[in-house]
Amino acid sequence: MHLNILASFKRFDGFNNSARVRLQPARVLASRPTALSGSWLSRQAPRWFMYACLTLMAPPLLANDPILNPTPAVPALAPVSQEITAIITAKQHPLLLPGGFASRADDLDALYKMANYQPLWLGTETSEKNITALLELLANAAVNGLQTSHYNLDTLQKKMPAMLHLDADAYREQASYDTALSLSLLRFLHDLHYGRISPQVINFNLKLRDKKTIDLPALIKASTEQQTVASLPSMVEPQLKQYQLLKTALEHYHALAQQAKPFAMTFKKPIRPGENLPELADLRDLLHTLGDLPNSQSNGKATRYSDDTVTAMKSFQRRHGLSGDGVIGKSTVTELNAGLEKRVTQISLAMERLRWLPELGSGPSIVVNIPAFQLWALDDINDLQTTTTQMRVVVGKAMKAQTPVLMASMSFIEFSPYWNVPYNIVKNEILPKLANGPGYLNSQNMELVGKNGAVGFSGAALAQLKQGTLRVRQKPGTRNALGRVKFLFPNKDDVYLHDTPADALFSRSRRDFSHGCVRVDDPQALAEFVLKNQKGWDKAKIQQAMKSVKMQRVVLAKPIPVLFFYTTAFFDEHNQLVFYPDIYDHDTVLLEALKNPGELSDQMLFVQANDPIKVKDDAVLPDIGTDALKTVDINK
Repeated sequence: MHLNILASFKRFDGFNNSARVRLQPARVLASRPTALSGSWLSRQAPRWFMYACLTLMAPPLLANDPILNPTPAVPALAPVSQEITAIITAKQHPLLLPGGFASRADDLDALYKMANYQPLWLGTETSEKNITALLELLANAAVNGLQTSHYNLDTLQKKMPAMLHLDADAYREQASYDTALSLSLLRFLHDLHYGRISPQVINFNLKLRDKKTIDLPALIKASTEQQTVASLPSMVEPQLKQYQLLKTALEHYHALAQQAKPFAMTFKKPIRPGENLPELADLRDLLHTLGDLPNSQSNGKATRYSDDTVTAMKSFQRRHGLSGDGVIGKSTVTELNAGLEKRVTQISLAMERLRWLPELGSGPSIVVNIPAFQLWALDDINDLQTTTTQMRVVVGKAMKAQTPVLMASMSFIEFSPYWNVPYNIVKNEILPKLANGPGYLNSQNMELVGKNGAVGFSGAALAQLKQGTLRVRQKPGTRNALGRVKFLFPNKDDVYLHDTPADALFSRSRRDFSHGCVRVDDPQALAEFVLKNQKGWDKAKIQQAMKSVKMQRVVLAKPIPVLFFYTTAFFDEHNQLVFYPDIYDHDTVLLEALKNPGELSDQMLFVQANDPIKVKDDAVLPDIGTDALKTVDINK
């Protein structure tokens, strides 16, 4: 703008670009003859006034002019920094497979930003030590249930000797190898902390994390400076007691798999204690290897299945989710023939699933392991010595009504509950029985219910029931399908924990019989756990409420986290590792997903800060009807 003003001024004054024509300073004017101070000076005054103004304006304006005074150039990045930046910007690595790393690019950039985009691993006195420690971590990935082949170990190992003796000007090679080390380590630590896939990929409805609670770039940077790279896994792996026990077991089963003799047994008929068993010697060797039989020595020619072998077999059966009766049936033979590599796989999958869990807060929690058919109520899930209430459960049918994996918060319980029969059960099981009248409803203590309460049975009511405008409700009582109490935690699958009058099913080793909800073997013990910190609710009060014929809802002063989980390898309340049948084939699905998982993006892990908070409809407490007692212990 100021150049335009000067140009206008020149045109106004009749100046040209000749070097002979210049703006004259004030002191020159003062030395001119007096003859010029008359009319000429009066004519030139406006021009000299404008000149004076421009003279005062010009210095600051010209100082900022990008042409006359260009901004000093930012010092160029060092050649190796340019190469590092180029790799990060491209999000494609020339040494690694897969080469694309869009999901780890932000972490890689943050890591090198802290180092001013200089090499982290090469060119220091500790290079060899740090790189060796890093490669050892990747080589031992199987210790953590991960696969070494996913982290380009062979490539990194082969190039290491040459990379430690690179010429100082081998900038591209330095940048390529240094970032390859960092990216492989980032991938390994990310997999170790968060898992290799998102649980949502296989329909595990687990909560997303609220935010990052671990800074991988900062940990890596500090470890290279302090030469503590070897300790990185212990800093990022899950600290849950269950995970740590499984990690120890994985190492043990890796060793067993290498030393155990092959075992194969053909099932022809059940073998009972005292009967002949031709494979007895091999069976005793296997049971001894697994720790079920302390002493495997016996007469090599003996074939009678008895005594300590039967005792060891009962132990094996209990540890593999079977009835510990000592009878070698078809299911037992299947587990004996499974092989130890299968157990290694089961433990590895269990560890992967535990990595999916967000950081769990302290305090009471309830955990159901679906294939174990077990519930654990824990005073503090993070306390290794926590008090535990354990009981058997019945879960959803394997082929028709699977119990979902979920995380929710138990907000209230109901004593002497109504059972609002799901429409699919009404349609498939109840409607066919009502063709001849309301006899089935009466026998089951059920009633038809509309918006305004119970309605009588009629043809019109039956038509409305078929259309879904009426529903079937079972009244409280000894025959109620939900028993004497149910425990509710709003969730999209509309499942819950509850009592049941069909308690004979709890004696079976495999207990997938429900329509999706989870039936508990000891509802009073669970109610006592849930209400032990609830004012006014002691054991006597709970027993009284469970015997009442009126429904009563108790809102919990502090909600309790509930986790419906699925893992076929799990340490029980006695810290004993138990393997369970894969009743829903979730292990098969997970194994397939892990074959080509890709890189897990942060968008799959964290609740986005800019996402609006949505109130779900299923978080609203359902109507309990006019027949219920007044709600007590409202959370204020």
